[in-house]
Amino acid sequence: MAGKPGTVRRERERRIPAPAAAVPAASGAKKLDRLVHERLRLGILGALSVNESLTFTELKKLLDTTDGNLSVHARKLEEAGYVSCVKSFEGRMPKTEFRLTAGGKRALERYLDHMEALIQAMRER
Repeated sequence: MAGKPGTVRRERERRIPAPAAAVPAASGAKKLDRLVHERLRLGILGALSVNESLTFTELKKLLDTTDGNLSVHARKLEEAGYVSCVKSFEGRMPKTEFRLTAGGKRALERYLDHMEALIQAMRER
């Protein structure tokens, strides 16, 4: 877009936000587990932590998500060893059932401990 003759075109000044104040790390706290931190994966782990097992359909309804989205995120958790997946048939219908593994339970507990430490640090300010 051309300006009027005789006018000087100025570029907008780019403003870079100041870095957020660092939150003190809790003693022994480790880096945030990005695999668990994603909303849907955290939902899967949370739902499985209070249920012995859930089917694909149950998780899909509970988390209000699509087949494809649930499938991708559940596979990532399975590849990390956080959930186990057993596929079977009931009659002619396929059934996929998920369970939280011991490693998944530990990962969720570490994540929750980390978040609690962050919350506590923020409240102490």
